[in-house]
Amino acid sequence: QVQLVESGGGLVQAGGSLRLSCAASGRTFSSIGMGWFRQAPGKEREFVAAITWSGWSGGIVYHADSVKNRFTISGDNAKSTVYLQMNSLKPEDTAVYYCAARSVAGSPVSSMNYHYWGQGTQVTVSS
Repeated sequence: QVQLVESGGGLVQAGGSLRLSCAASGRTFSSIGMGWFRQAPGKEREFVAAITWSGWSGGIVYHADSVKNRFTISGDNAKSTVYLQMNSLKPEDTAVYYCAARSVAGSPVSSMNYHYWGQGTQVTVSS
């Protein structure tokens, strides 16, 4: 059983920063990449950022237009760990943030291609 555990969420004022972390544990698995999604109350889950591994660390990164130049995804394939550095946070970034891992090919921005999910961590940005 693979488990993804997120950490780093919390309450921050607008303009502030948070860093989310996610680590996979459990049986050994090989992922093609990992990503972050978020879901605000009353809204659909949406893509935030993803990384497709290239070697044991780093890879090709993708960011949603709404977070470009503010959020940065990074990670370490060897450690099955992914991070999301969030700067210049806005109240509209308030959501539960989910870490996910995918082991099959497909678009990294589609939640359908991710088969392992964390429990989510709350990020609240006050105005």
